Order: sequence, then C-alpha cells, then structure tokens
Amino acid sequence: MYIYNVTSNIDNSVHDEWLNWMQETHIPDMLSTGKFTAARIVKVLVEEEMGGVTYSVQYTTKNKETLELYYAEDADRLRKEALLKFADKMLSFRTELEIISDH
Repeated sequence: MYIYNVTSNIDNSVHDEWLNWMQETHIPDMLSTGKFTAARIVKVLVEEEMGGVTYSVQYTTKNKETLELYYAEDADRLRKEALLKFADKMLSFRTELEIISDH
C-alpha cells in the first residue's frame, strides 16, 4: 500500500474556506478518480515562521502503478483547480510513502 501525501500551508485569510473546500469538494473529487481507497486530513502541530496553518492530506492507494495512473490521468486537472482557487494563499509539497507494516 502507498500513501500519496500532500502537505499544505494555508494562509489564515482563506483557512476556513480551504478546509471546507477540501472536505466537501477536493477530497471527494480525488476519491472519485477510483485510484484512492481512503483519505485523511491531519493538522501539523507546529508553528510555522511564515504563519498560516499546515495540514497533511494522506490518500491511500493500493500500489505505485495506481499512483502513476493518477499522475497521468488526473493530477494536472485537480492541482489546477486548487491553484486557481487559492493561488498564492497555499503552498504545497508532495511525498510518496510506502506502508511497510501496520500494528
């Protein structure tokens, strides 16, 4: 299993709008691609020098091949939607994680 992790710092001026949009629109859109089996939003409990609030959004997928399909078929469109809506009020970076074991 893989986790596609998107860590985002959100400016306070759009925080509530972003969080609502993530829960009501973006995460359902990500799940509707059929490439992810679950998603979770977690708040990063660190005070950023640049301000804002940081979240990690973790999307679970079954394997690297499925994640590659997401990149090829869906990523550009879904990333553009976020950038158009929140522009310079959101800074994100992405990481891929492989689940070794759960206990």
